[in-house]
Formats: sequence, C-alpha cells, structure tokens
Amino acid sequence: MGQRVYNFDAEMLLKDAGLIAADDNAQVASVDQILDLGAARMDGVVVLDVTAVEIADNNELYHVILQGSNSSTFASGIENLACMTFGATEVRPGGAKDSTVGRYEMPFTNEQDDVTYRYVRIAIDVGGTIGTGINFTAFIAPQQGC
Repeated sequence: MGQRVYNFDAEMLLKDAGLIAADDNAQVASVDQILDLGAARMDGVVVLDVTAVEIADNNELYHVILQGSNSSTFASGIENLACMTFGATEVRPGGAKDSTVGRYEMPFTNEQDDVTYRYVRIAIDVGGTIGTGINFTAFIAPQQGC
C-alpha cells in the first residue's frame, strides 16, 4: 500500500523546515505559528514530513505535540490534542523502534472533554543529548472519509 496523499493548503502550515534542538514552539517564517480552526469541531490529520532525526547517543527524545487553546495567543486554557514521539529505541515509550526520516500522520480532533479548541499550534519537547535535533515540516489536512 502506498503513501496516502494529502492536499496541501499553505494556510494550514504549522511548521516550515528547520532544525529543532531544544524545547520550542513550531514556526513559519521565523514566527511562532498559531492556526485558527474556527469555532466548530474539526477532525484532521497533522502531516509530519521528517527530514532528519538525530539519535546518535541513543538517548534523544522528541515529543511533537499538537496543542489547542481558546486564547489566540495561548495565554491560557492550553490542552494537548495529539502527540507523536520520535527518538531512539532506548528512550521511546514501549521500546518503539528508532525513528527514521519519512512521512508520519497524527490524527486529531480539536474537541476534548466537550470543549472545542479554536486555535492550534505545535510544541516540541526535546530531551537527551542533542547535537543537531529533528527537522520536519507540518501541516493540517482535513480527515478523509471512506
């Protein structure tokens, strides 16, 4: 089975290319990126195209977290909507295999506990001995039906 194809909409870009070697929020054109999904529930997929993931010391761990908020600045009311972990087998939850470059899909909904989170961003939590870090782009695509 081949790779699923998603339509790319530049308005739904969450992160452009660039290495992440420390805790940070995803940026587009060097500015923290926050998307407004509107007031309604959205079921979607965060498409992550990973082009580099450093695991040289076997202790590197990268949590890519889609966060939601009803504050357009993320000043309050932050909720984690979805998370994907990359890194070395030695530190990945459940002993998952070493992460490699490629396309990853992170399904999500912006509604949790009967609250719809209008604004979303990606936060990256980094741990371990980081030299170069992880490089990826990310965008949101609507959930595809049957």
